[in-house]
Amino acid sequence: MQITAAVAHASGGPLGIETLELDDPRPDEILVRLDATGLCHTDLAILDQVPLRWPAVLGHEGAGVVVRVGASVRALAPGDHVVLVAASCGDCASCRGGQPSYCLCYQSLNLGGGRRPDGSWTHRQHGRPAFGSFFGQSSFATYALATERNAVRVDADLPLQLMATLGCGVLTGAGAVLNTLRVRPASSVAVFGAGAVGLAAVMAARIAGCASITAVDTRPQRLRLAAELGADRTIDAGDTDAVAVLEKSGGVDYAVEAAGHVAVMQQAVAALAPGGEAALVGVTLGQSVRLDPTLLQSRGLTVRGTLAAGRGSPADLVGRLAGHWREGRLPIERLVTVFDFADIGTVVERARVGSVLKAVLRMPHLE
Repeated sequence: MQITAAVAHASGGPLGIETLELDDPRPDEILVRLDATGLCHTDLAILDQVPLRWPAVLGHEGAGVVVRVGASVRALAPGDHVVLVAASCGDCASCRGGQPSYCLCYQSLNLGGGRRPDGSWTHRQHGRPAFGSFFGQSSFATYALATERNAVRVDADLPLQLMATLGCGVLTGAGAVLNTLRVRPASSVAVFGAGAVGLAAVMAARIAGCASITAVDTRPQRLRLAAELGADRTIDAGDTDAVAVLEKSGGVDYAVEAAGHVAVMQQAVAALAPGGEAALVGVTLGQSVRLDPTLLQSRGLTVRGTLAAGRGSPADLVGRLAGHWREGRLPIERLVTVFDFADIGTVVERARVGSVLKAVLRMPHLE
């Protein structure tokens, strides 16, 4: 079938709205008509830094309605509203242990060669293969192929333009706090980076009952929003040594790094109190973090990497977060600006310079 997609033809290049051909769903796949897709920092990092097979269709925060299902699909049916998350194999030790975010096939399924695991192509342009299957979806398009493993059914009355953010960004920030760190009530948390992921971590820390929540960033407007969403203290790292401020109060029990900078990751670890734990969320492709082992040993610190839902099921966490949104405890709408899909090129440029907090693209059939 023909679809409309935002297509990239070179690293760091613009995205153009073009027509592609999408394969029919295989027996284990579903066809989703996308209502919305979020724009995530990972999309930008891959687009700007990773050579792909061009043309390419990225996007991994899709939300929409199932229109067709393959013969072996049992958990979903046409008409179901779904949020698309990262793909996982379902067979490895991590998947069997209830941690599909750490699937042993994660790299090949989500960031691999732009095709299905069996080597077949999902997308073509003018009869030639195009890079697709990004995170098992390639959601910068009007339709996407996915599987029931990476499609989470949500209630039909939930706004898909907000729920799309649960596919990665909000899921990852909240998952770092609720699933990876599993913060204790009445504990202290510092969140380094008050973008959409960091602000999701702030809201999750408030939901978890943390007694002290500190947000660290260099943008005053983001710090103001962090305070409105639950941060008790904000630190402008542009003119203040955040680690020194936190150390004066004995450090924090937990730290979440959501800025995507190596130096900030080191600061998050240095700000921990003895026995503290840090979760590293930010994307730093091709870079290494230098940590002092004496610091880790003398303070008994733990440093964790985290993706998506962290140490838990994305489907379960999406459901929990949707419930918190209904209760008014996770006001995702405070983060989101909705744009028309046709404006994705401009939106990408705004996201690159940080002038939009969380962009969500509305598909043309909703106009």
